[in-house]
Amino acid sequence: MLVLFHNIISPSARAVRLFLAEKGVEADLREEPDWEGRIEFRRLSPEGEVPLLLVDGGHTIAGFLPICEYLEELHPEPPMLGRDLLARAEVRRLALWYGHRFWEEVGRYLITEKIIKRLYRRETPDTEAIRAGLQNLRTHLDYLDYLATRRHYLTGTYFTLADAIAAAQVSVLDYLGHVAWDDHPGAREWYMLVKSRKSMRHLLGERIAGIRPPKYYDQPDF
Repeated sequence: MLVLFHNIISPSARAVRLFLAEKGVEADLREEPDWEGRIEFRRLSPEGEVPLLLVDGGHTIAGFLPICEYLEELHPEPPMLGRDLLARAEVRRLALWYGHRFWEEVGRYLITEKIIKRLYRRETPDTEAIRAGLQNLRTHLDYLDYLATRRHYLTGTYFTLADAIAAAQVSVLDYLGHVAWDDHPGAREWYMLVKSRKSMRHLLGERIAGIRPPKYYDQPDF
């Protein structure tokens, strides 16, 4: 069986779990608090970050995009990386946008400062980093709203990896109560659509010890 090293506050790992659920593929989930820098985990992953997939033969695949591309080759149905060349290009573009740019400009600031530092390291959060993350979040939500009002899902009429990684990023920030849904009705409609999918149920049912989410967090209709 596949083994996925993950943690519930990693958007990239959450995206891989969504991808697996959409494909109907089972994996042994192993919680890995990668911010601790555990030596045993670093022996498996020089990057020291989740997600990390352990496959047959003891081989490892690191990073949400290589993992999902591997899974797509093994389990092509339903297609989640696009059904033709142009669609695949757009899925990959948005997957990289939300997996890397969104993370670097928003998620890294807010998740590190408001969860990892405050709960796990018992350090004082950097208020300037939080302010920067929240400011960047508004810009990214504007873009998400733009995409969502013009398409059913982010790349067209069906759910893809682009939706999975965007929803994974947004879900952690929504848990923290930082998403201004009233100002972004298109993004809200898209997220309601995503939250109604069976693959999202388990993720939305998980809780971060020490932080209570908004009451609407796990409700598809909010």
